Amino acid sequence: MDHKDKIMRRSHGGNYYDPLPSNSSYGGEFIETENDDLTEQLKDKVNTLKSLSIDIGAEVKYQDRLLRDMDHDFETTGGFLSNTLGRVTRLSRNSGGYNMLYLILFSLAVFFVLYIFLKLK
Repeated sequence: MDHKDKIMRRSHGGNYYDPLPSNSSYGGEFIETENDDLTEQLKDKVNTLKSLSIDIGAEVKYQDRLLRDMDHDFETTGGFLSNTLGRVTRLSRNSGGYNMLYLILFSLAVFFVLYIFLKLK
């Protein structure tokens, strides 16, 4: 390759290519066909991205609804547990400290049995 060929070659992103002849009708048709092909490929990619973004939006709405439902359930459960704890505390004050001790020992025994059961499974 001589110096004149190096000057005539064009660089795009570090890759050299020969320019198409601009005076022939074949070059124009080739470029037009290539542009149409690339346009179709781009259209397909845009449609794929559009479909994907619609699916992501639907999934986000679904997950948001699930989180709101879980938040409501946790609030309800929290209220129930605080009422139950209040009753247990009131019961322990009225009947002495032994009932609370029995309740704690029973809870520990249940958790220990569950731990053993889950460990062996």
